[in-house]
Amino acid sequence: MLAHIAHAHGSPSSTLVLTADSLPAGEAELSAALGDATGWLARQGLDHITKIALVTPSAHPLFDIDYRFVQVLPGERTRFDFRGSCGHSVLSSVVVASRLGWVGKLAPEHRVRVRVRNNDDHVVCEVDESVRNRTTFTAHFLNHPAVRLESLLPLGTTTTDLPYDDGGIRISGVSVGNPYVFLAAEDLGVHTEDELFADNEKLFDTMSRIRRSAATSYGWPVDGAFPKVAAVLPAGDQAVAVRAISVPSWHPTLALTGAVCLGAASKIRGTIPFKLAGAAARPGNPLEIRTKGGVTVAAASVSGNEPDSELSWVSVPEKAVTFTGAITIDSLQPHVRKEDTCLLST
Repeated sequence: MLAHIAHAHGSPSSTLVLTADSLPAGEAELSAALGDATGWLARQGLDHITKIALVTPSAHPLFDIDYRFVQVLPGERTRFDFRGSCGHSVLSSVVVASRLGWVGKLAPEHRVRVRVRNNDDHVVCEVDESVRNRTTFTAHFLNHPAVRLESLLPLGTTTTDLPYDDGGIRISGVSVGNPYVFLAAEDLGVHTEDELFADNEKLFDTMSRIRRSAATSYGWPVDGAFPKVAAVLPAGDQAVAVRAISVPSWHPTLALTGAVCLGAASKIRGTIPFKLAGAAARPGNPLEIRTKGGVTVAAASVSGNEPDSELSWVSVPEKAVTFTGAITIDSLQPHVRKEDTCLLST
């Protein structure tokens, strides 16, 4: 079966892009197929690829592509998490969709509309630049109609005291793009960007334990990929520094959905990001996000900062994707739907 690989800069992993219509729809059968695919990748020395995108042209008149994200989980036994999304993989999928001819050739101002089937997010990928194998996007995460800020708080409050193992910490649970748990870095004993971005195994272990406790609060498996966790530190009047955990290590930057979620959280009065964002908490002001791997910006369109205020969209610019190439994964062929076998063998 033909597959494609693309890499969004700042992501901890490239994305394996597969055609959804050719694979089983049921989660058990799909897991078996993806297990064979990841086994094949490992034999080719490509086991560093831990993100999978299942894509197809959308039958919905408002969208160009339907997208489903699958996270490969670490461990001796291959497992997958189907719950959340990945913005970097969305952009990688758009690049592949253009190569497949599902959307037009990517050029500046071209917009590709993606429906995320994991959580029904609507993402508009606007091309800023396209040169050979590299395309740069502005990603717009839309809410149409706009949603109330209070609906973005899955735990029901702007802050919650979360117990974990032998400790406890105040968190803000916010869900936009993906569910995130935001912590004040200073509550973890971290007071500078150098401390935040250091290779601190103790900090990583503490944040991992907090993430597992938060997963229990969400009613999700503690050994899954969600919710994500990120520590936030004030870094100027309209900027914050952030360190987040990915699977299974530190995130080299911050997930695109993390930037989107943080941008929205910074507008909700009472959350930890709101308290740390300074002037960026005001409607109309973008938030500068500093990470160990670089700086990005999130612009959230809100009507105000109160619970009944509304969020219309969050945009993150300058997200680059490089197309790596096409591969044929022989071990997927037995899983291909019968009606697609002739087509895929030609």
